[in-house]
Amino acid sequence: MMEWWNNDTNKPNPNFLSQYSNIPVFQHSSNQTILPIFQYSKKVFMFHRVRFLFVKELIQVLRDKRLRITLIFPPIFQLIIFGYAANLDVKDIHTAVRDLDQSVESRELLNRFGSSKYFNIIAYPQTPREIEALIKKGDVILSIEIPSDFSRKLKKGDTATVQIILDGTESNTAMIALGYLGRILSEYSTTIMIKRLNREGMVGFEEAGVELEHRIWFNPNAESRLFYVPGVIASIAFLLPIILTAQAIVREKEIGTLEQIMVTPIRSWELMLGKTLPFAMIGLADAIMIALIGVFWFEVPLRGNPLLLLLGNVFFLMSSVGVGLFISTISSTQQQAQISTFFFMMPAFILSGFAFPLENMPEWLQYITYANPLRYFLIIIRGVFLKGNGLDILWPQMLALVILGGLTIFLSSMRFQKRLK
Repeated sequence: MMEWWNNDTNKPNPNFLSQYSNIPVFQHSSNQTILPIFQYSKKVFMFHRVRFLFVKELIQVLRDKRLRITLIFPPIFQLIIFGYAANLDVKDIHTAVRDLDQSVESRELLNRFGSSKYFNIIAYPQTPREIEALIKKGDVILSIEIPSDFSRKLKKGDTATVQIILDGTESNTAMIALGYLGRILSEYSTTIMIKRLNREGMVGFEEAGVELEHRIWFNPNAESRLFYVPGVIASIAFLLPIILTAQAIVREKEIGTLEQIMVTPIRSWELMLGKTLPFAMIGLADAIMIALIGVFWFEVPLRGNPLLLLLGNVFFLMSSVGVGLFISTISSTQQQAQISTFFFMMPAFILSGFAFPLENMPEWLQYITYANPLRYFLIIIRGVFLKGNGLDILWPQMLALVILGGLTIFLSSMRFQKRLK
């Protein structure tokens, strides 16, 4: 094929177009002859420009040893921490007991506490000062004191009292422990009442009453790891693309290569696509890796369709990449990008329902959570993993992710192009 440039004369070859005589042409308004093959080449060149930039970013990420370690080990470490250490189940509560009655009735009550899996009696203080010292030092969370007239009041048919002292600095543990105490004391009171009625000749009361039969759906043993592990997958799919996208673009600014890229024929939207697509794929790969570890190592059941979970993750990544792109436009250095990411992620996690119920928040704050994409993806991932929900139930969350993701990418890209100009 004839070359279009003549190296001997250092000028274009005048006979170059003659080899395309059988190709239809059209006339431009400026009387310039344009061939369809050249129009087609524009699309090919556009694809190649994006592909080359995509490969360049991927090679640059995988070449960095520290970044490779960051992409693999921190997500696994985070999953292990939440899978094993983060546990909302309150058991083995360190308890102090002061029995001033020393009767059969008081010992029977204390045996109920001791035989429970929730309480661990470790101290028997003799004075109120000793109880105060144990609670202040944190040795015990709970103190039970039975007064000296406990059995006498029960035998007379009066109401006996038991003093409970709780460490309020651990409010969640204290409230759960108080619920356990109320349950044990209620059962003991019912037993005392039945014995008294039987002594008075009223028999059969032990067979009457209401018995609670409860069933916990989707998580029969109420295990915290089944709640946290899907949340960790969502947090990783949110955090990694934001960090990588923001820092990659800011790094180009710092070393001065962004200006060099912009003087090339590449368009701004091609640059944005080539820079963000690799990190979206890395975030997706990390999320899949953590999901497999959660299923096969922590035995979190995946009751729904994995393809639906993957689709939700793709929609969710749109928001992650858009946020990372926006952070890159307001940051001049990688350190600023890290700080901006930190200030964004903390409220996003708190307002997502990851650890704190949204229903317990003030009503005005609940409206703000509707702008948080992590809120919707948590519903999707827990619904697919634990409940086996399908698209017929999760479509509102999917639609919300598409809208938020598209809006985030659009606004961030507009700001990104304005920043480049």
